[in-house]
Amino acid sequence: LPLSYTRIGDILSCGCAAGPIVYLETMLEDVLTAEERAVVARARAFAEEHVGPNAARWEWERRYPLEAIKAACAIGLNTIELAKRHGGQGHSFSCKLRAFEEIARYDFAFAFALINHHNAVARFARDGQPSHVARLLPAMIAGDLIGCAGLSEPGVGSDFGGLEMAAVRVDGGWKLNGAKAWITNAAVAGLSVAYAQTDRAQGYRGIACFAIEADRPGFERDKPFELHGGHAIGVGGFRLVDYFAPDEAVLHAPGKAFKAALAGINGARAYVAAMCCGMLQASLETAVRYTQQRQTFGQPVLDHQGVRWKLVDAATDLEAARLLTYRAARLIDEAGDAVLPAAHAKKFATDMALRRIADCIQAMGANGLRAEYPLARHLAGAKIAAYTDGSIEMMNERIGAGLPAVFGKPA
Repeated sequence: LPLSYTRIGDILSCGCAAGPIVYLETMLEDVLTAEERAVVARARAFAEEHVGPNAARWEWERRYPLEAIKAACAIGLNTIELAKRHGGQGHSFSCKLRAFEEIARYDFAFAFALINHHNAVARFARDGQPSHVARLLPAMIAGDLIGCAGLSEPGVGSDFGGLEMAAVRVDGGWKLNGAKAWITNAAVAGLSVAYAQTDRAQGYRGIACFAIEADRPGFERDKPFELHGGHAIGVGGFRLVDYFAPDEAVLHAPGKAFKAALAGINGARAYVAAMCCGMLQASLETAVRYTQQRQTFGQPVLDHQGVRWKLVDAATDLEAARLLTYRAARLIDEAGDAVLPAAHAKKFATDMALRRIADCIQAMGANGLRAEYPLARHLAGAKIAAYTDGSIEMMNERIGAGLPAVFGKPA
C-alpha cells in the first residue's frame, strides 16, 4: 500500500531510510542465484573499498582511474554476463544490473566506464572471429585492453542510422575513414566495437560493425573531453584515417549490425536507470543522516516539514523508479518485450534523479555542495545519465510511438 508523507517521514527520521529500499532490492534478488547474490555483494564491497574513497580525487584530477578498472577486472566485475565458454561467469542481466547499481552509489562515471568495458568484452567474445577472440580476449578480461563502443559521431548523436564513418571494401578487408565522439572509455580504450556505413544508399541496412584496434595504423585518439563532472567516464573520441580492418575484424556484416546494436539498447536503458537509483539512494542516505544531526531553530532539520516532505518525495520516487527498472530487468532476462518497460524506466529514473538529488542537496543547504559529500558528483552523474543510451526526449518519442497500441484500442 502507498505510504503517506507522515509514515515515510517517520521511516526517514528513525534512521531506517533503507527500509523500503531493501524490500525492493530483495524483491529482485529473490530471483538471483546464490552465486549471483555473491557477485552483487562483491561489487558492493569493491565500491566501498576502491570507489567511494577515491571518486572525488578522480574528479579533481580529471583523470580516468585505470588502476581501479583493472582492480575491478581482477575480481570479475567485467565478466558477469560473459559466457562461461569464453572464461566468464555466465550470470543473468539482472545480476549485472544490481551489481552496477551498487557501484553507482559511489560514482556513476566509474560504474558507466566499467560496464561499457564489460559490454565490449561480452560483445567481442560473442561476435568476433575465433582467432581474433583468442588473440585479444584474455587481455580484455584482465583489464589490460580496455574496450568501448563506437557509435556516436561529432555530427551524429542519437541518429544511429545517419552514421558518417565510411567503410569501403578492399582486398582482404575494409578501409575505414571517419570520426567518433562522446565515446565512453575512449581516453584509454584499445579496442572499439565500432559501427560504420558501407553503402549510404542502403541507409541503416548498410551499417556494419568492426573490432577496431587502437595500435593499428590509421587510428588517431583524440584528447579526452574536459567536462564539469564525470571525468572517470573517460569520454572522448577517435578518428580513423585509411584504417585497414581485416575480414577477421568484422563483427556484423552489413544488414545485421543495426539490428544487433538495437538488441542491446533495452538493457542499456535499464542499467542506466538502475545506476540513477543507486545515486539517489546514496544521496538520500547522506541527506537524511545530515538533517538528523543538523539543528536549526531548536530542532533537527529533518523535523522541519518543508525539508522532510522533499525527502519523502525523493524516497517515493526511488521506490517507483526501482519498480520500473526491476520490471524491465526481469523482462530482459525472460526474453520478453522490454522496449517500452525499459523506456519507461530510463525516462522516469533519469528525470527523477535530476530533481531528487537536487532536493537532497537543498535539504543540506550550502553544505550539500561541499566536496566531502557525494551529492554534487551524483547530480553531474544524473545529468550524464539523462543523455546516455537515449535522451529523455528520445524516451518520450519511443513511448509516444507506442501510445496507440497501448491506449488507442477501441473499448
